[in-house]
Amino acid sequence: MKKILNQKFVTLILLLFFAILLLSCNTDRNNEKLDKVIFMAGYKAQANLPFVAAYVAKENGYFIEQGLDVEIRHATGGLHTKLLLSGDVQFTTAAAASVLKRRSDQKLPLLAIALFGQRGQQSYIALKNSGIQTVNDWEGKTFGYKISPPPDYVAMLQATGVDRSTITEVNAGFDPRVLTEGKVDILAVFKSNEPDTIRKLGFDINEWEPEDYGAPMLGLTYIVLEEFAESNPKIVTRFLNATMKATEFSESNPGKALEIVMKYAPDESIEHQEFMLKTELSDAVSPLTKEQGFGWMTSNQWKTLYEFLLKHEALPNPFDYESAYDISFLTAAYETFERQ
Repeated sequence: MKKILNQKFVTLILLLFFAILLLSCNTDRNNEKLDKVIFMAGYKAQANLPFVAAYVAKENGYFIEQGLDVEIRHATGGLHTKLLLSGDVQFTTAAAASVLKRRSDQKLPLLAIALFGQRGQQSYIALKNSGIQTVNDWEGKTFGYKISPPPDYVAMLQATGVDRSTITEVNAGFDPRVLTEGKVDILAVFKSNEPDTIRKLGFDINEWEPEDYGAPMLGLTYIVLEEFAESNPKIVTRFLNATMKATEFSESNPGKALEIVMKYAPDESIEHQEFMLKTELSDAVSPLTKEQGFGWMTSNQWKTLYEFLLKHEALPNPFDYESAYDISFLTAAYETFERQ
């Protein structure tokens, strides 16, 4: 009897062992089905909408649903484009104007696959107590820019008849306190970030957006290499399916999306991240996206921006602007898209 019990015990142990082994094998096979890719956000962890879309897609399991194992990284020192070109990352972010400029200047094979910013990232601000109420009041003042005077700034002056020669233009760098310290009177800023920073320092501001003066600016995009997109169209499509689903979730559930952002940016101010997310969601919505979905873009948008940049000598050389973007992957993503 004891011998029979021992045999049954051994049999039970063996059955349990093989069950665990089978489960392990199934898990391994499931993991093998996941395509591993790297998304690198173009800056530190924060609530830029293309970043948020990746965070939410990761945390809510949307990438897994699409058969993707996505590692999220963040750029330091602007290395994201270099790492994309070297093949070390597969997806990253860039402003639409930057994509056009890099294709024009360096002929880099960058391809925009989704357009988040239906309006540009930049606005212009002055302290409310400065007495600067309109763009016409910029005459005789000091203007601070980042890197070089933006073409949309020039377009705003032309649209309002401002004499540019009366304005002192200086490279003010990336610290918005140059405005509060009186080193400049008007400052070019990233509107989802720096206006809130200035207000938190205790200053009220007046703000102008170039689109209100006819400048056809566009914002952040997802970009890939042409070769990667051509070789892996299904991966690109599935990445967009997950991130656009995440964007819709973020619009419908901003509080939950913000909680996810804070997992990636625990040292940031939640109030500031909330301002960023609200601003970027607002700029991601247009009549076009309401009809077609987040991330949508058209040939006319890119053509208008291209011609505007060429007119204002912001592009070194003319080129086929249609080579800079491809809507086919987003189109395919939305064909199998499950609305939130």
